[in-house]
Amino acid sequence: MGLKRVRCFVFGLVGLLIIATKGEDDDSDDVVYRGKEYSAIYNFGDSNSDTGTFSAAFAMVFPPNGENFPQKLPTRNCDGRLIIDFICEELKMPYLSAYLDSIGSNFSYGANFAAGGSSIKQTGFSSITFGLQISQFMQFKSRTMALYNQTSHTRVDAPFKSRLPKSMNFSNALYTIDIGQNDLSFGFMSSDINSIRSTIPDILSQFSLGLQQLFNEGARYFWIHNTGPIGCLPRMNLMNKLTPEDLDSAGCRKNENEIAQEFNKQLKDTVFGLRTKLANAIFTYVDVYSAKYELIKNARNQGFVNPKKFCCGTSSGIHVDCGKKKMKNGREEYYKCKHPSKYISWDGVHYSQAANRWLSTLILNASFSHPPLPIGMLASKPQKQN
Repeated sequence: MGLKRVRCFVFGLVGLLIIATKGEDDDSDDVVYRGKEYSAIYNFGDSNSDTGTFSAAFAMVFPPNGENFPQKLPTRNCDGRLIIDFICEELKMPYLSAYLDSIGSNFSYGANFAAGGSSIKQTGFSSITFGLQISQFMQFKSRTMALYNQTSHTRVDAPFKSRLPKSMNFSNALYTIDIGQNDLSFGFMSSDINSIRSTIPDILSQFSLGLQQLFNEGARYFWIHNTGPIGCLPRMNLMNKLTPEDLDSAGCRKNENEIAQEFNKQLKDTVFGLRTKLANAIFTYVDVYSAKYELIKNARNQGFVNPKKFCCGTSSGIHVDCGKKKMKNGREEYYKCKHPSKYISWDGVHYSQAANRWLSTLILNASFSHPPLPIGMLASKPQKQN
C-alpha cells in the first residue's frame, strides 16, 4: 500500500519546510520541499487574467468594471480582483501591469501578457494568440536586459530603473498560464462537437511548443490552470434554447462541459509529458475546472445566489452588456445588481471578485493542484530526506 500523501495548506511562507510523501501512483522517495521566493511573475492568458491589455490595445473596459478594485481601475472584466491579483497578494508582490499598457505601468516584479479574447490558436476573437504573447515576453526580456545594462547608476536613471524588473534572473520567476477557453468557445460558435474535439490535439501541440519556448528563455516554474466549466457560464445558456436533457444536475450544459473535460484531460497529459521532457522545470497543473464546478454546484451553501444569474448587464428581455446604462427615475445608472459579492458570475462570462477570492483560497493552498503544493512552496529540485 502506498504511503499517505501529506498536504500542507500554508500560504507562501518563505523558508518553511514541507514534507511531501508519495501517493499510491508515485514511486518516488520521500522528499523535502523548501519555500520559494520568486523574482517576478509573468502571466499569459485571456480575459480571465487580463489586467489591462485589452483596454490598452483595443477598447476601453468601462465601469462598473473595476468598481471594487483597490484603485477602482476599469481594466479588468470583473468588479474587482481576478485570480492573478490574488496570486500576487499571496506572494506579496504588486499587481501586474499589462505589457501593452504604457500609462503608469510598473514592471519591477513582472508583467502580464494576457489579453481578453486570446486563444492558443488563432480564432475570430482576438489577434493576440498565446504565441504572440510569448513573442512579446521575449522582446520584453531582451529589451529589459539591454536597457538595464545601458543605463548608468546616476540619479537621472534611478526612476527609470525602478520600473524595470528588480532581478534579471528570469529563471527565478513564476510563469502563470490560463488560456484555452476561447479556443473552445469559438469552436462552439462555429463548429460541431465532434469537430471541436478533433482540434484539441493540435491546439495542445501549439501550447506545448509555447511552453518549450518559455523554457528555452529560462522559465523553470510553471503554474498552469486548466479551462473552466464553459457549460456553466450564464451567457452560454442565453445563446441557446435548452431542454432538460441538455443540462446536468448543476444546471450546466453537458456538451460544452464534456468538451472542456476532454480538453483538460489532454492538457494534463501534455503537462505531465513536459515534466519528463524538461526535467529541470517544475510544472504545476491546477484543476480550476473542478474548483469552479464545486462552487457553482454548492453556490447557495456558500452564500451566493443562483449561479445562472449574473450581476452586470441584464438578460431580461433583450441582452444588455455590462457597462451600458439605463434611465431610472430621471437618472442614469448602470445595468447592475446591488450586491456583486452575492454573485458568482459578474457579467455572464467572467467571475466576480467574491467568486475569484473563494476560488483562490482553494487553488493557492494546493487543494486542486498536482503536485499538491501551495503556490509559494514550489522548489526547483526536491531534496531527499536524510
